[in-house]
Amino acid sequence: MKGAITALITPFTAKGEIDYDGMRKLVRWQIKQGINGLLALGTTGEAPTIEDSERAGIIKLVVEEANGKVPVIIGTGTNCTKDTVRYSREAEELGADAVLVVTPYYSKPTDDGIYLHFKSIADAINIPIIVYNIAGRTGRNIDAPLMKRLSSIKNVEYVKEASGSMEQMMQILRQAPKLKMYSGDDCMTFPLMSLGGVGVISVVSNIVPGKVAKMCEYCLRGKYEKARKLHNELLPLFKAAFIETNPIPIKAAMMMAGLPAGGYRLPMCEMQDANKEKLKNVLKELRIIRG
Repeated sequence: MKGAITALITPFTAKGEIDYDGMRKLVRWQIKQGINGLLALGTTGEAPTIEDSERAGIIKLVVEEANGKVPVIIGTGTNCTKDTVRYSREAEELGADAVLVVTPYYSKPTDDGIYLHFKSIADAINIPIIVYNIAGRTGRNIDAPLMKRLSSIKNVEYVKEASGSMEQMMQILRQAPKLKMYSGDDCMTFPLMSLGGVGVISVVSNIVPGKVAKMCEYCLRGKYEKARKLHNELLPLFKAAFIETNPIPIKAAMMMAGLPAGGYRLPMCEMQDANKEKLKNVLKELRIIRG
């Protein structure tokens, strides 16, 4: 599990239902474009709005279409340990290769609480766990000493680091060398991989999977000058994709490019017109869409 992993959007129909046909097309297109892995039911997939009755259908579809060609990761994290264990078991039973578990949000547990949360999940499943650290959404940062403690849990093998702090990332790499680190921010993929990161769980690869995968490939092969060139080329898109709360801009961009995306489920809503115009201009400059 190295390289570029797309944090898939969840496409919806005009009636707000899951667009399973659209999702199937997206997964096939991602694999054809050379993506290295797929994550469903993450933040970008609007997981908090997905009903329990819909989860299994999404997981089955992605696993079936991936068909062993690329690893499939399923987001299972909640702020309730019992629910997270249940979702993680479901993901494993349906064929997922790993689960992505976000820091328990809102509750703001202590370090001991976070450790026991992840240990409970690890005791319930046999597939790898990716710790998703994103204090901006959860209200709770996992620092390097706590990450080192989590790395002692048998199947905690990866971390998706979205703290925004390169210093913290370097400390985790140094103090918890067992953990393989993905960037959780597209704009930090290149610098993190130059320091030893293994890839990115990417938002922008929803629309440019081939380029993000190629940038990661260059980094993994030590071809940093070529990777830097792609990083600089994509930098305006990295910024534009977060001009409003994710996944609002990336779904808007995909609709502009004619890819299945559909609308949003509240509390996510349509992009502001002024920001939509800025996003469109970036897509034109990068020749993702025509003028």
